Amino acid sequence: MKTKIKRVISWLLLCAMFVWEGSLAGYAAPEETMGPEIGAPSALLMEASTGTVIYEKNADEPRNPASVTKIMTLILIFDALQSGKISLSDEVVTSAHAKSMGGSQVFLEEGEVQTVETLIKCIVIASGNDASVAMAEYIGGDEGSFVQMMNERAAGLGMTHTKFIDCCGLTDSPEHVTTARDIALMSRELITKYPQITNYSTIWMENITHVTKQGTKEFGLSNTNKLLKMATNFEVTGLKTGSTSIAKYCLSATAKKDGIELIAAIMAAPDYKTRFNDAVTLLNYGYANCRVYRDESMPQLADVPVRNGIGETVPAQYRDSFSFLSLHGEDFGAIEKELMLEETVEAPVKRGDVLGYLVYKLDGEELGRVTIIAAEDMEAAAFLDYMRKVWEAALF
Repeated sequence: MKTKIKRVISWLLLCAMFVWEGSLAGYAAPEETMGPEIGAPSALLMEASTGTVIYEKNADEPRNPASVTKIMTLILIFDALQSGKISLSDEVVTSAHAKSMGGSQVFLEEGEVQTVETLIKCIVIASGNDASVAMAEYIGGDEGSFVQMMNERAAGLGMTHTKFIDCCGLTDSPEHVTTARDIALMSRELITKYPQITNYSTIWMENITHVTKQGTKEFGLSNTNKLLKMATNFEVTGLKTGSTSIAKYCLSATAKKDGIELIAAIMAAPDYKTRFNDAVTLLNYGYANCRVYRDESMPQLADVPVRNGIGETVPAQYRDSFSFLSLHGEDFGAIEKELMLEETVEAPVKRGDVLGYLVYKLDGEELGRVTIIAAEDMEAAAFLDYMRKVWEAALF
């Protein structure tokens, strides 16, 4: 009897083992991003023109970004320049609050006046906390209002794991956080929307002049981004370093090679050498594995006929250009383009209304599409417009 019981138990265990193995056969462990080994616990590599992520490691873990925060501060500065709210030659007066900033600074004195352009250099090159606050107050009225603007801009970029508490990253608040992915997103916004940032982020050393009650003296700015002086196979274009005891060593590194611009976001590296070495490792990996297709010969667009409009047609235009990042050696020569354009549209038509798409395909799979829009308004015809058309038809 005992022998039979043992046999039944053994048989049940054997069956359970097969069931377990069968369940594992259909189970796929979460894939880790293939790529090089790096020392930082969190990182992301992105191609700038398409926003394609090439490599990531714990890219959505919220961490303190230290002075990499200033990328968003710079975005708002260049937003204000673009809108005409401020100009590079505007003079900014340093407040007591701005002067009181610790950490990396350019030692602005209360009441000291510097131009917007000089303060941009102080922020980009020397990571000046005092310069950042001075610009935040100049644009936002006070730092708190400016920080609110920063968070609103971050939300607009899809930076879902980001919250800023100050404008420079000096705070040790556990609420002041972002992620490697969000750093890449805001870095992409800065370098693609405002490419003139490289006029500042590639400066290695430059002097500014302090004019205060104590007199006039020169102060040297030295770039905190040591990648600029490292031997690399690509052109380093920026962008921003950051380090505190809480954040450890962070970096947003940007580079160009063969028309491809990459962004390497590094967070919480254990030391400054690791953050730079990790950035070089990721950028080398990116340039070794990716190519970018850009359509330099988009089909010419014909005007689209308009029904019941004051005019007969409306001109069409592409809203954007098209680029595609190849990571697997795709044959660019096999890419096909399909023009999908409305045969006619009904008036009224507003400038920017969608008229169709240019669709890109490879081996039957869609790679992406470019939206085609109306280039100008077209009002609907009124009774007198119809009478005019009848009159003109009768004359000719």
